[in-house]
Amino acid sequence: MTRLADVVPKIRSKNAGPFWLTVDIFCGDALTFDRVSVAIRSERVAELFQMQSDQLKRFDIADLHVVKFSLPRPHIQGVQADRDMHGASFANLLAELDI
Repeated sequence: MTRLADVVPKIRSKNAGPFWLTVDIFCGDALTFDRVSVAIRSERVAELFQMQSDQLKRFDIADLHVVKFSLPRPHIQGVQADRDMHGASFANLLAELDI
């Protein structure tokens, strides 16, 4: 299989406040966007992030060739159990996903 990171030019995750994270998959063009949009099911992403699929918000933005996921942080930002204050490591998990 092919990893998502081998298909798209950029995957970025970041802090979206103390309670949420956002992960953006920049596809670069319409053909890649269509492929990624179909290949990545929200249920797979929720499973990857070890959460219920109904907690995950998905936005397919065709005009920008971006698939975006918003999810609750595993821990509130800045608490002792928070191992990634900026949410940057979530992109790495998604990059390894087989499509």
